[in-house]
Amino acid sequence: MAENVIDLKEFLERVQDDKELLLELLDIYQEDFVEKRRALGEAADKKDIEQIKSVAHSMKGSSGNVSAKALHALCLRIEQAAKAGDPNIGPLLSEMDQLFSRVKENIGQIKQELKS
Repeated sequence: MAENVIDLKEFLERVQDDKELLLELLDIYQEDFVEKRRALGEAADKKDIEQIKSVAHSMKGSSGNVSAKALHALCLRIEQAAKAGDPNIGPLLSEMDQLFSRVKENIGQIKQELKS
């Protein structure tokens, strides 16, 4: 069973118990996250601090919106590293990939629960 990396109770409260909306938002979040992760990797390769900061900030917000708290916190760490002028976020990106894998598993579990 996947670890609950999304606070489902909090997320349900945020969408006022609208399970259909919650499922739609999770799908949008996953697609958006994959695109932004690619952009973040490109920015890191170019050592583009402004782009790293911008993309990490956006990812932080969307992760917070779906109550993916650990991923939200990690995006904040990446954003703070960029604000401090450090473009070397490779280890944090590896951590992000592992965490997002767990988030995807948890999303699959949530979909099973809510569709039953």
